[in-house]
Amino acid sequence: MPVINILIFLGGLVLLVKGSDLFVLTSSQIARRFGVSEFVIGLTLVSVGTSVPELASSLTASFQQASGIVIGNILGSNIANIGLIASTAALLTNIKTEEVMLRRDGYIMLFASFLLFLFMLDFKISRLEALIFILFYLAYLLFLLEKVKRHEEEIYFKDFMIYFFKFEYFFDLKSKIKPQAREYGIENRNSRGMKKGTWKSEKITQKKNESESKIGMRTKTELTTELTTELTTKSKTEPEHKDIDVDITEEKPQEASLLIEFFKLIASGVAIIIGAKYFVEQAVFFAMLLEVSETLIGISLVAVGTSVPELMVTISAARSDYAGIALGNVIGSNIANILLILGCSGLVHPISITGLSIYYIAPFMLIMSFLLILFIRTGWRVKQFEGLILLLLYLSFMVLILRLG
Repeated sequence: MPVINILIFLGGLVLLVKGSDLFVLTSSQIARRFGVSEFVIGLTLVSVGTSVPELASSLTASFQQASGIVIGNILGSNIANIGLIASTAALLTNIKTEEVMLRRDGYIMLFASFLLFLFMLDFKISRLEALIFILFYLAYLLFLLEKVKRHEEEIYFKDFMIYFFKFEYFFDLKSKIKPQAREYGIENRNSRGMKKGTWKSEKITQKKNESESKIGMRTKTELTTELTTELTTKSKTEPEHKDIDVDITEEKPQEASLLIEFFKLIASGVAIIIGAKYFVEQAVFFAMLLEVSETLIGISLVAVGTSVPELMVTISAARSDYAGIALGNVIGSNIANILLILGCSGLVHPISITGLSIYYIAPFMLIMSFLLILFIRTGWRVKQFEGLILLLLYLSFMVLILRLG
């Protein structure tokens, strides 16, 4: 096996992962500088941040019509998230879970996995099916941002399905995009008689939007009073000139600093494109060299390679008693892999499915998903021996699938 190809494969993976991290960070900073709302940033950048390597590699494979790499990457990443990442976190420390994690996100993950299996039965993922995935993911994001923030303990999977089939997400998206800042700022200045200038009204408007997403039934008068009190308290504890200096800094960022951010954004984008290109090309090369299917390479080299950074983060989180965050990331990542990444890849080019994926890989993904949900329910913890079971199942499956391939 040529050493140069291994080095190119690893180099592409490093460029892909590091470029993805820098891209999400830099694009979020630039968006804030140009006044893009937190809603839009969260909906587009932050929500897919941890899945950028999988997204870039799958899209690249889809453009190259390497369907086996795409489906192998998606299925393999979901299996690795449970059998490798979640199990590792559980082995290091018992993972505390919550009922809402199961009844909302856990069941949505199961639904997405089962829907994928149904769509695979005709040996392809069409563009229409890919579009359905994307619509479900858009609805899922808006569901979390709008409904869950208002009724955290009352919203479950059935509520999400009602939300989706009633097309409520279209109305929520429209209400979020519609600008309301100017109207509220003028009304607030007239009613309160503020003398600090336009910038304080804009700050109150920003606070209003953030608070309305958390407490949907509060009246405008109550909200204005609370936010005005907060600003008044802040002005008493901080010198007046400091507020003005901070505002000027935010409104007029230095051009040099902004140019640096744009340079980082371009550089990270180039790194992602180059990294994904060589990463996928070498994966296809290894499939031809070893005379195995692209799906097998996708579920092993590609899926595990893109999961290594998350594994490192999970180990660090578990050692810091934040293993629950890692489990939440696993569930969220599995949802994004199917609905977003596979959806986008399927829109680029319809995805062909092999018998190996339908008869072995997809059913095992469903089994691992069911087991994770079952373990979450047992005392609302994922215990160490349960993590060991998941890890052993994952290793056994990989040995079996490599032999079958």
